[in-house]
Amino acid sequence: MSTYSVCFCYRRKFRLGTAEPPSEVRQLFERYSENGAMGAEQLQRFLVEVQGEEGSTREDAQAVIDSVLREHKHLVALFPKRGGGLLGIDAFFRYLSGEANPPLLPSLGVHQDMTAPLSHYFIYTGHNSYLTGNQLSSDCSDVPIIKALKRGVRVIELDMWPNSTKDNVDILHGRTLTTPVEMIRCLRSIKEHAFSASPYPVVITLEDHLTPDLQAKVAEMVTQTFGNMLFYPKSDGREEFPSPEELKMRVILSTKPPKEYLESKSMKDKGNGSQKEMEGDEEAWGKEVPDIKAELDDVDKNGRDGSEHNDEEDLEDGDQTSNQIVAPEYARLITIHAGKPKGGLREALRVDPNKVRRLSLSEQELVKASVSYSKEIVRFTQKNMLRIYPKGTRFNSSNYNPLIGWMHGAQMVAFNMQGYGRSLWCMHGKFRANGGCGYVKKPDFLLKPDENGDVFDPKAKQPVKKTLKVKVYMGDGWHLDFRQTHFDLYSPPDFYTRVGIAGVPADTIMKKTKTIEDNWTPVWNEEFIFPLTVPELALLRIEVHEYDMSEKDDFGGQTCLPVSELRTGIRAVPLHDSKGEKYKSVKLLVRFELV
Repeated sequence: MSTYSVCFCYRRKFRLGTAEPPSEVRQLFERYSENGAMGAEQLQRFLVEVQGEEGSTREDAQAVIDSVLREHKHLVALFPKRGGGLLGIDAFFRYLSGEANPPLLPSLGVHQDMTAPLSHYFIYTGHNSYLTGNQLSSDCSDVPIIKALKRGVRVIELDMWPNSTKDNVDILHGRTLTTPVEMIRCLRSIKEHAFSASPYPVVITLEDHLTPDLQAKVAEMVTQTFGNMLFYPKSDGREEFPSPEELKMRVILSTKPPKEYLESKSMKDKGNGSQKEMEGDEEAWGKEVPDIKAELDDVDKNGRDGSEHNDEEDLEDGDQTSNQIVAPEYARLITIHAGKPKGGLREALRVDPNKVRRLSLSEQELVKASVSYSKEIVRFTQKNMLRIYPKGTRFNSSNYNPLIGWMHGAQMVAFNMQGYGRSLWCMHGKFRANGGCGYVKKPDFLLKPDENGDVFDPKAKQPVKKTLKVKVYMGDGWHLDFRQTHFDLYSPPDFYTRVGIAGVPADTIMKKTKTIEDNWTPVWNEEFIFPLTVPELALLRIEVHEYDMSEKDDFGGQTCLPVSELRTGIRAVPLHDSKGEKYKSVKLLVRFELV
């Protein structure tokens, strides 16, 4: 018997069928059309009654029709010209599935109030922004900084160390094998790309390991590089931070003032310890809610926060001595003052009515603090800045659940932007809001007490405020963006979709559709219902996977969308790859309803 015949016995037919409108789309078309055609008047009614676009006019509907028929000229001949053209079922389906019908409304742009203090916003924040890969041995470069700025990241972190000859400043991850990059190169790249994606301010957080003479050199580099772009306070101490609007097209610095560095050095805790195992974020999302007890056990087992060093809160031995003169020209450039006051966490969270500042906590310190001081953290973040950073054991540049920080009002939830995974997808989704400008206004309950004077308690069980209904009709586009054998050598793919919420623990859940076998254009027609207690913080997570019986399921695309900005009705949802880059053709057809 021929060896070839064995192989072809198991070969199933590849079929690349054309995407057909789901039955519900056909029914809606029949309801809103006349004699198999839809004009501007009928489309306007559909936009208002089904899509929730209450302000749509007949002129808007006609513009949609004209756009669809221009893009798909072969569909024009199906109907005679009557008042500018008509849509048949195919053209109507093309409109619903096209780029002109996204799940978020891009025309809104920046639509939130940008005149409040910086502390009133969640800010798109990077951690160790100069690293190209892992935390221990990757190259340091300005390339990931440029990439982050182009994506809309507004907070860039630079770790400053003396170079090998002690006469200049390098950027690198200290006490590791990472190769350095000159600070001046990073500064010049920040200047060039700072406002390529957003006009709102870029914050440079500095982890300072310098002697006063090098601090003075940094002050000179910063002022010469940025010139009038650099904003810094004219006097010491402010009662509140400036607003994003006030700081448009400006660059500001945040670090611990040198005097505080010197005072804290003698108090430095050398018992931080370290942990050998590496921890990723992929499986953690399988539990869908933060495991507080496990995090606390981790803190107890590994020292104060399980990290090798405490980011900018720490200094390496020998960096400075307490009798050195600090560089005043460097200190005066700091707009957002960082640092932990002497005393315990309660003292660190004390709100000074006459001065604002920034506090940094590791992800583990936040979890530990949230057990006893949840409301105090929220009260602190109403006026002051809180920055959360990954624990030092995330050597592979993985990330943590950002919702823990956001639900406590933390403005700067710092992420490894090269650490791809579900946590980073949520970060991408969060900052698709407000026109993707990198600043998202915090909900009112995180900014002020309620009518009874109570501060929001992230641990308290809230009543259901809204219910999100998500109906996943179908998917399409994989056959255009992937080669025929990408998912399976011998058959078309078997796709299923995971749909769920990332939010406060009570809202966090994931569900999945059935698997559609052997089909490049799967049709699921499944609806999911999500009761939301804190819809203002909820993110809709969508993932598509290809079922594999013998190996790990293949990845087929993902997206994450802020529930607060979802457009109701039937929408075309573009999917992204694992790094967050949008596929050219892959999308889902989904209906959203928020009641």
